[in-house]
Amino acid sequence: MKSAWELALERTGGKLAEISDEKKKAIAEIDVKYKSKIAAADLSAQSHLAKERDAAKIDEITEGLATEIASLKDKCEREKEAVRKG
Repeated sequence: MKSAWELALERTGGKLAEISDEKKKAIAEIDVKYKSKIAAADLSAQSHLAKERDAAKIDEITEGLATEIASLKDKCEREKEAVRKG
C-alpha cells in the first residue's frame, strides 16, 4: 500500500526513485513511533475522561488532547522531512 506522500508524488510527477529504501524505512519507522505516541496520548486522555464529571475539566482534557495530537503530528512531519532532505 502506498503512502499519501508517495501518491502525491506520483500525481505531481515527482520521482520516487530519488528516495532510497533506507529513507523509506526511516520514514515508516517515524510514522510508527508517532502513531504509538498519539495512541498513548489518546488512551491517557480517555482514562482521565472516564473518571471526570466536571464539564469544564472534560473540555480541558479534550482540548489538551487535540493540542498534543497536533503537536505530535507536526513533529512527525518535521522528522520525516528531515529524512527526505538528508
